[in-house]
Amino acid sequence: MVIDEISGIVGKKFVITNSSSMQSYTKGYRFGEGSALLVCRPGSLLEVWKVLEICVKNDLIVIMQAANTGLTGGSTPSGNDYDRDIVIISTMRIDAIHVINDGKQIIGFAGSTLFGLERKLEPYGREPHSVIGSSCIGASIVGGICNNSGGALVKRGPAYTEMSLYAQITDSGNLILVNDLGIELGSSPEEILSNIENSNYTENQISFPPKLASDPDYQSRVRDVNSDTPARFNADGRRLHGASGCAGKIAVFAVRLDTYPKSKQHKVFYVGSNDHLVFGQLRKEILMNFKHLPTSGEYLHRDCYDATKKYGKDTFVVIDRLGSSFIPKLFALKRTVDLIAEKFKILPSKFSDRLMQALSHLWPNHLPKRMEKYRNLYEHHWVIEMCDDGISEARDFLTKFFENNEGDFFECSDREGEKALLHRFVAGTAIGRYHAVHKNKVGSMMTMDIALPRNEKDWFENLPPEVDEKFHLKLYYGHLFCHVLHHNYIVKKGVDADELKQQMLETFDKRGAEYPAEHNVGHEYCAKPTLKTFYMKLDPTNGFNAGIGKTSKLKHWK
Repeated sequence: MVIDEISGIVGKKFVITNSSSMQSYTKGYRFGEGSALLVCRPGSLLEVWKVLEICVKNDLIVIMQAANTGLTGGSTPSGNDYDRDIVIISTMRIDAIHVINDGKQIIGFAGSTLFGLERKLEPYGREPHSVIGSSCIGASIVGGICNNSGGALVKRGPAYTEMSLYAQITDSGNLILVNDLGIELGSSPEEILSNIENSNYTENQISFPPKLASDPDYQSRVRDVNSDTPARFNADGRRLHGASGCAGKIAVFAVRLDTYPKSKQHKVFYVGSNDHLVFGQLRKEILMNFKHLPTSGEYLHRDCYDATKKYGKDTFVVIDRLGSSFIPKLFALKRTVDLIAEKFKILPSKFSDRLMQALSHLWPNHLPKRMEKYRNLYEHHWVIEMCDDGISEARDFLTKFFENNEGDFFECSDREGEKALLHRFVAGTAIGRYHAVHKNKVGSMMTMDIALPRNEKDWFENLPPEVDEKFHLKLYYGHLFCHVLHHNYIVKKGVDADELKQQMLETFDKRGAEYPAEHNVGHEYCAKPTLKTFYMKLDPTNGFNAGIGKTSKLKHWK
């Protein structure tokens, strides 16, 4: 009955009930997998609302899903121990973006992407609130808001807004629509959703209330290098509001966000050192004393450099040759190939990864010679991007700094800069590819997303021998200016990864670190009290994305 009702709304061809066909939606990009009653792909916001009405009436759990590129399994089921059936609503067909206020703000719909937003803003000379990072290839705008993700851009911080349009289930079990967009769109849900989708509103109906559409305090926060708390992390109560940080505990239809003027010039500086404390001192002096903050500053350890060079090569080449907008198509193709391969027992699991890895050997070395030279000279690598007046400021400072400190830098040509940033961009894919290729020889994959205190000096991980010996591979990269670091591991066969991860997280607790920093809890981390309270307030019946953050999967949070 439910399947027929939903099919009548979105159309039969947009409802998936076959378990193998649903895998692209029920299995996470890196972690998480479970079963669902069905997956539906509505074509309008009003269709989403009508599907939600059916789900609430029939006491079903709803998981809202966009690109399904999250690293902690937060937009898929996890296991099969729920007390109600699950309906996954994929929003990727609803990808409209409205530009308002002469390009200074946008309205991003449920399935709109950062790729699409970059193209939309091009004629206005503006840029999005976030850029595509190594952890969110193909990411959606709304997904970024729901996870407070992003933050690679030093001047802008994580994606944040207090202006959104969303559906919520009240404690009495009623479905309501909340319009916090600051646009007069009518009174009934049908009116509001139809008007926003059809651009049926005028400039006079757009108000500018005292609500934020970005984080205005982040620059001062990241500059405060003497603070004993992290600059940004998912459980930061200052940045939990409506859609922002909701992790799918409401159904977000649209968000309103600020945009930023494009810089006139960009320059990448490639920095190397064998002493991580030198990077710590460099970070502190830049954040404290520079008039112009860097655009970004991406760290890469030598081991991660090597792994990315080998196991991220095909992704690098595809983006370099075809553009980043091709990545969602590539990921879709990979999933299709894997689904087909699973039907043939003679083919190995993760067949697409193995095939692409084999093909990547046919391509010549793709990295610039000066980067390769620094790989041999230095253990620690830092790709610092500056713009406009900050370029000469960085050039002068780095020249003087390395007269008295170990290490060196070079100023990238435009092509070298593109490749340096792209190499860091694809670093997050290396661990998954390595694990897929060597799965029979190694243990589990384990990832950590850590926000260190801003005053932490000894930021690079140094494990005691009895812990270090449990790892087969360790890859370190991250956003060094804000002290958000990504630690990706593969443990040796026979090692309990969950137990080991808990031991390591306890050491970060003692250091005042927060986690996760930007990937959100998903089904990999326990939601801390601030987050759990926020989730329960948003979703008192536990009808959306139940079990997120290792919370209860049962109705009313039993």
